[in-house]
Amino acid sequence: MNAMPATKKPVAAGDKAPNFSAQDETGRTWSLKALKGKTVVLYFYPKDNTSGCTTEACDFRDRYDAFVKKGARILGVSPDAAKSHAGFKAKHGLPFPLLVDEEKDICRAYGVWQEKSLYGRKFMGVVRSTFVIGPTGRIVQAARKVSVAGHAEAILEAV
Repeated sequence: MNAMPATKKPVAAGDKAPNFSAQDETGRTWSLKALKGKTVVLYFYPKDNTSGCTTEACDFRDRYDAFVKKGARILGVSPDAAKSHAGFKAKHGLPFPLLVDEEKDICRAYGVWQEKSLYGRKFMGVVRSTFVIGPTGRIVQAARKVSVAGHAEAILEAV
């Protein structure tokens, strides 16, 4: 299997957000184009049911009503399969869709599929990142290489 290249120029605040179309854990298709006119919080995480990703998802879950009150729609994205997403969502009571990006197309479009290093081993993976996309389709905030602690609260303040 060939390694997929990282995105050359990562998207940033002020840029037009790359459109995407992907299915969630139930098979429903979501696209940025269909969400035009709404604020979208698009958060990328490496893997279902890992400690950091679980904490991050649960923090977004715990603030979900506050995001909704501000008119924001939360979408989680990872390369995991629909079945994995469905189990993760059910186990933690997540009220928002988890998009399947097994081919890493959305990850590459947003510049979060990058070379990582762990214990001296280099590999391609998702760099934990969140993008707040305004109603006009422009990126309002691009948070990259985020720390899980306090992240959902900081994004809520930015919405």
